[in-house]
Order: sequence, then C-alpha cells, then structure tokens
Amino acid sequence: MLILASTSRYRKELLGRLGLRFACVAPGVDEAASPNETPDALVARLARAKASAVAAQQPAAWVIGSDQLAVLVDDAALQSVLGKPGTESNCREQLRRCSGRCIDFLTAVAVMRRESGQSIEFTDTTRVKFRVLDEPTIERYVAKERPLDCAGGFKSEGLGIALCESIDSADPSALIGLPLIQLSAALRTAGFDLP
Repeated sequence: MLILASTSRYRKELLGRLGLRFACVAPGVDEAASPNETPDALVARLARAKASAVAAQQPAAWVIGSDQLAVLVDDAALQSVLGKPGTESNCREQLRRCSGRCIDFLTAVAVMRRESGQSIEFTDTTRVKFRVLDEPTIERYVAKERPLDCAGGFKSEGLGIALCESIDSADPSALIGLPLIQLSAALRTAGFDLP
C-alpha cells in the first residue's frame, strides 16, 4: 500500500503520473519553524514529520511526506522563507520581492515504512531567476492565475513561467511540488514496479 501524506492537489496530480495506486491522507502536522531552524533543516523535518504522522496510523504502508519552501536570499545574504501567500495582496508583495532575484525552492521528501523501519529521504533544490517585474505585470499575473496557495506566489506549470528568466533544476517536477525523478528511484528501491 502507498499513501501520500498530503492534501495538496499538485502533489496528488504529480504522483498520479507514475501510474501507481495510492491514497491521500492529511498528515495534520504543525508547520511552524523552530527557533533558529535553517530552511534546509525545516523543510526536511516537515517532510519527515508528515510521513511519520501518517505512517504511525498505517505502519505496513509506504508513506510519502513532502514539503516545499521558497527561500529568497537578499543582498546581505540573509535568507527569508516565502510561504504560500494566501491573499492577492501578499502574493503581489512576494512577487515584488522576487523581482530580478534568485529564489531557491527546496523540496524535501521522506518515504518511509514504519513496520520495517525503512526510510529514504532527500531534498531537491531548484533555483528560479525572476525577470524584473513591473507593477502592471504583477497585477495582471496575480489577477489571471491567482497562485495564492503556491510557495513564492507563482506557478511554473502555468502562466508563471512567463515571470522567469531561468530555472536551474535537475528535476522540473520538483518546482511543482514533488521531485518525481528521485521519488521514482526511491519507490523502485522500496519495491514498487516502475519503468
């Protein structure tokens, strides 16, 4: 049995591409950062916590937990985590901050089976360079696509691609929310039949 510890429609759609039967279960995990926790540590901890919470309920199942953070590095080399904007106003503000800058999207995955104590974990980093965005561009984009539930406030799989200057990634599906190349390898290791 395979379970995706997520209610994300993006992750569900991505995992569906692999043609495996799976269920989706909400992990119910508090996603607040711990004091002084780095973005890398936070995203890995949350992916592990999501998988672990669901694996505790279904110990014989393989459970996939995942989390993604958008991290902006400013001119002083300080890191700011950009969450899901939630509102159009927050989304516009995030895109203003991203304008002309590079954002690292960290996507962590934990695949575990509690019964056997097996666990496979990894984190993908995708760097997005945004082009310089003027206010009318930001307004048009947010009004048209409404990416309010996406870290960083844009969707690369949609119109948001027009906001980018470049994307540096080993796995293009990672930016959408689940790195399928590495996940496929992990699932093959776990015994699932994939091409």
